[in-house]
Amino acid sequence: MTDEAHSRPTVHALLADGTTVCIRPVRGADHGQVRGLYEEMSPENLRLRFFAASRRSAALAADRACASPHRGYQALLAETAGRVIGLAEYERTDEQDTAEMSIAVADGLHHRGVGTLLVEHLVSAARAEGITAFTADALSENHEVLRLFADLGLRTARRFEGPEVRCTITLDESDTYLTAVEERGRTADVVSLEPLLRPKAVAVVGAGRKPGSVGRAVLHHLHAGGYTGRLFAVNPAAHSILGVPCHPSVGALPVTPDLAVLAVPAAAVPATAEECGKAGARALLVVTAGLDAEQARDLLAACRAHGMRLVGPNCLGISHTDPEVRLDATFAAGHPRPGTAGVAVQSGGVGIALLDGLSRLGIGVSSFASLGDKYDVSGNDMLQWWESDGRTDLALLHLESFGSPRAFSRTARRVTRRMPVLTVDAGRTDAGRRAAASHTAAAATRTMTRGALFTQAGITATHSCGELLEAAALLHSQPLPAGPRVAIVTNAGGAGVLAADACAEAGLSLPAPTPELIDDLLAVLPDGAAVGNPVDATAAVTEEQLTDCLDRIMRHNDVDAVLVALVPTAVAAATGDDLVRALTRAPGRRPKPVAAIRLEQGLPVELLPAADGTVPSYAEPQAAARALAHAVRRSAWLARPAGTVPDLDGVETDRAHAVVAAYLDTHPDGGWLDPRVCAELLDCYGIPQSAWAWADTEDRAVLAAERLRGADGRVVMKGHWPGLVHKTAEHAVHLDLRGDSQVRAAFRDLETRFAGLLQGVVIQPLADRGTELFAGVVQDQVFGPLVLFGLGGTATEVLADHAARLAPLTDHDVHDLITAPRCAPLLLGVNGARPVDLEGLEQLLLRLSRMAGELPQLAEADFNPVLATPGGVGVLDARVRLLPRRPQDPYLRRLR
Repeated sequence: MTDEAHSRPTVHALLADGTTVCIRPVRGADHGQVRGLYEEMSPENLRLRFFAASRRSAALAADRACASPHRGYQALLAETAGRVIGLAEYERTDEQDTAEMSIAVADGLHHRGVGTLLVEHLVSAARAEGITAFTADALSENHEVLRLFADLGLRTARRFEGPEVRCTITLDESDTYLTAVEERGRTADVVSLEPLLRPKAVAVVGAGRKPGSVGRAVLHHLHAGGYTGRLFAVNPAAHSILGVPCHPSVGALPVTPDLAVLAVPAAAVPATAEECGKAGARALLVVTAGLDAEQARDLLAACRAHGMRLVGPNCLGISHTDPEVRLDATFAAGHPRPGTAGVAVQSGGVGIALLDGLSRLGIGVSSFASLGDKYDVSGNDMLQWWESDGRTDLALLHLESFGSPRAFSRTARRVTRRMPVLTVDAGRTDAGRRAAASHTAAAATRTMTRGALFTQAGITATHSCGELLEAAALLHSQPLPAGPRVAIVTNAGGAGVLAADACAEAGLSLPAPTPELIDDLLAVLPDGAAVGNPVDATAAVTEEQLTDCLDRIMRHNDVDAVLVALVPTAVAAATGDDLVRALTRAPGRRPKPVAAIRLEQGLPVELLPAADGTVPSYAEPQAAARALAHAVRRSAWLARPAGTVPDLDGVETDRAHAVVAAYLDTHPDGGWLDPRVCAELLDCYGIPQSAWAWADTEDRAVLAAERLRGADGRVVMKGHWPGLVHKTAEHAVHLDLRGDSQVRAAFRDLETRFAGLLQGVVIQPLADRGTELFAGVVQDQVFGPLVLFGLGGTATEVLADHAARLAPLTDHDVHDLITAPRCAPLLLGVNGARPVDLEGLEQLLLRLSRMAGELPQLAEADFNPVLATPGGVGVLDARVRLLPRRPQDPYLRRLR
């Protein structure tokens, strides 16, 4: 057995009914419990498991599972409350890539997902050992286990042999399997959150008798907010607080609380959590801040041991505005307005701002969670809740850290096709990341990585809470635009100019009106109107004229959205015209988004009540343009089919793993590969490289140069030694070498200047003219591999013209990578120049993505330059660094 297999960590995960179970490798000390698992089975279940009802089978099975770890065998158990409730195991067969698998679940616990969860974890362990298929034998009448295999989401073949069925399960990580795992996880997750967000009884532990305590404030909010369930306070020094009955301890409560709110000193939190767990509470909300590492560890251990979901610690609280619940367990200044926006934040201050803003706009809140230090419940959990609650149509997030970003990305991609998901991109700068780390003990994340995550998942990322509310107002109230073409209508020329500038700066386009539209508009607008874009309707425009103007623009095919910039005038006041009413009279007839800009408006954004909806109104043109640009991007993301990861030929994964293993065997701490090993690794993935040769003596350098000289006879020499990163900066490169004498002189120069360092040189033919690009990978410990692409050469770090996407890259991701940098026009062909080999460039990026995804030991790769010409693409210089890392399964179901 490999180290990865027998040293798998203990994890906790959710069953289909929301119960928390522990999944871990079997140990020798488990023999009695494993034997008991089988001995407590009914004779019928024993027969189905062992094909016979012999009680001796239990002892033999326990002996095998609890024996000393050995290669090719893995046994995992599921336990809850210290009781073993399931066991899954595999053992390699004579076919090295195949293992025989079996599973057992305790009587009375079938149909709760125990077996399926164990098999998922067993599949992950087997993949880490290089096993590609499971075989399993079952009696043909064992419908439950056959259904389990069929519903896994993996390809399963059956072969009937008399009364038995032999199943062969292929362990590929297809999207079908990931979707099945995801759906099982979503179902379990939502059920586990019921006691938290829809509790039938709540206890506030630590509510004080005197005003000013956080616990008392939470209790007041629950009581005053009309919580529909049973409410209790826990305080040994009081009989009643704020009219709520008080009890000396959680154990003394007349009913078991579904949710316990902990507002006790940090030192008391672990013991109080343990008390709640023993009393049967199913969820904790810990508002207390300042837990040290030991207290934090003990708090989470209590939650896991007793199967409680946890929000916090160090948080503002939670709220659920459903009339059947009316749960407001926060200490915010006021109660959130009921509505349809789901909100999850880590910062309590940001939460208060968003609750206030959404209430003021009239959008309101469906449910709110201040996640605080986020020990358990995360933004991913809340997204899945909102997806299923039947009330939420807009999701707002403020997350300073991500526990499992790849799982979050899959969830967000699914949810954001049903509703807009918006976020504040917190921690974009070094200072911001340091603040986030000190505030939430979260690891700092790269700005580019977060941007890639949000872009690929279809999340609308904003830079401030104000911008978040601006975008939410438009996305909540208006249809999505079909494209970026905007028509501006104004009653004041200056306001129209400001709006036009804002649209251009936001990346929106302002098409000129067609002659037909010009005639159409001049027929309804007052004399003196200027029908361009913007349309200056003049101060004389009436409400009816503006209404007709907007309706006619809406019917124009070359316009996707309309911005109306209005200023109050004495003319309109004298005639009694309300120009704003022209926007709000019947927006339901208008299939395109419309928004107002009112420079005199006191609030940054408002939602104006309309006959059959609302219309967003902004105080600044930039705010309106930003919100509309976000809507354009969301529309484009939804219109594009989900991308696929293309199949690649010529990839030798097993050989690549062997290259990596051989290097790490001799370099256990990892390091930069020398040119020969690096080239071999790239060759495993079919990544095109410029012709080259290695030479460690002057004579060998001359021979290599003779072999590689092109038609012009020129070569390049690059020095190499361990740790050399920037060859040009170190002056370790000689260009344009002609003839043997120049090659010898160059080698001697490098040998002299880098005596004691130089291990050899790389000889290459002088490259043809082309566009120098950069492609690389950074393996982020949290986010996984990030693929970067952009302008290369010596200016790459100065100009920083790069784009990034998280691996694995789809066909859409590759297209975005190539077209996103500022240098993209050079690749597509400008001023009559031919485009570079775009297909070859796509292949290079896809193969780089595949390499990064299959090799977790690949810490970083740097291809610079990559030479792109119309005739092909090739890597001129490559650096790869390996570290001794174990593979991780980011999609495996487990709690944080």
